[in-house]
Amino acid sequence: MFLNSNPRLPIFLLLPVLAAAQGGPPINRLAPPVPSPQNVVVKMLEAAGLKPGEVLYDLGSGDGRVLVTAAQQFGAKAVGVEMEAAQVQASNVKIRRLKLEDKCRVIEGDLLKTDLSEADVVTIYLLTGSNDLLRPNLEKYLKPGARVVSHDYQIRGWTPVRVEKVEAYKRIHSLYIYERPTKK
Repeated sequence: MFLNSNPRLPIFLLLPVLAAAQGGPPINRLAPPVPSPQNVVVKMLEAAGLKPGEVLYDLGSGDGRVLVTAAQQFGAKAVGVEMEAAQVQASNVKIRRLKLEDKCRVIEGDLLKTDLSEADVVTIYLLTGSNDLLRPNLEKYLKPGARVVSHDYQIRGWTPVRVEKVEAYKRIHSLYIYERPTKK
């Protein structure tokens, strides 16, 4: 039997099964580990209207490029949430090397359970189905006026305030910009 006999089922979705079969903890993988191109990162932060002193959360922060860019180019404080321990460690080493410890940090955690109440901006590059799972947490924690920028995948049930396009690696990337309603 082939490892992935259903060609419509992406192999990364089988990782929790494989981890459990090997006695490891289950992995709650919400997207393949694909970094946003740097010009897309900059456009995401510009589209969010990120301002100096604001707090950005990058959910699934990977190598930390969104955090570093937010701190260095926008003067923001940045928190990455990442489930892969090796990525957390590597990102925190990078942050220390760049002397950004006062502006950036990466925590190991579950994106679906993270308290986002201090976030002014949240960036995500997750699959649409993963955004569906994340949506209740965003609605629970985000304060009125907080912005969410989703790279390539919409948050179903929410209406973006705008959609921007940016080219990278010979393809067009879509940025969906959302803003949590202000209380009336």
